[in-house]
Amino acid sequence: MAVTASSTTSPVAGGGGGSGRSAHLTAGFTRVRLTESQFVVQKPYDVPLRERYEQSGGVRRMWVFATDKPISASHPGVARTEIKVDKIYSSGVWQFEGDVFVPSGTSGASVMQIFGAAPPHASTLMLHVYGGRLTYYHDLTKVLAARVYDRWVRLNVAHDVAAGNVTVFVDGQRRLSAAGHGGTEHYFKFGVYKQSHHQPSRRMESRWKNVAVYTKP
Repeated sequence: MAVTASSTTSPVAGGGGGSGRSAHLTAGFTRVRLTESQFVVQKPYDVPLRERYEQSGGVRRMWVFATDKPISASHPGVARTEIKVDKIYSSGVWQFEGDVFVPSGTSGASVMQIFGAAPPHASTLMLHVYGGRLTYYHDLTKVLAARVYDRWVRLNVAHDVAAGNVTVFVDGQRRLSAAGHGGTEHYFKFGVYKQSHHQPSRRMESRWKNVAVYTKP
């Protein structure tokens, strides 16, 4: 089930660049104006939103259990509580920015992805967490950060559609450059999405703040 998140915090506004340790990464980009209605929560279809999602003090908290249902009775996917940023793009360079906090114990979950790709792929990028390591998909040889548990980590993910590549920065440092997977339409997602590799934990959670999207031609 997909629902629009609501809270007492202000919607993400446009204008300006990134702040602090990642400001240089968004130089030359324009911040995309997003309304709160474009942060669409996808959660297990048989539980209320409040049992898998919370937003308070500018932090979005999402959690899921490994045995949870998919987002609809007819959906083939597995357990997730994710936010789809409802801003589809098909050209240019796009960048996702956000601070993520992964509590100790969460393992076997995707915490961020670029959805959309040419078959047989479904995504252009997925960032997983296994035992406190942030990895490219489920490849444990491609570790972007070795210790992400219980601390705020700044992620910047740039997707150059024409060049067909993706670059990931962790705390302002370039940690990955990878080829894209084609496709004509893309959008960003973040939260927790159970994976079938490396023994996923019973419960998975991620918290996010300062999420923004940028673009340039």
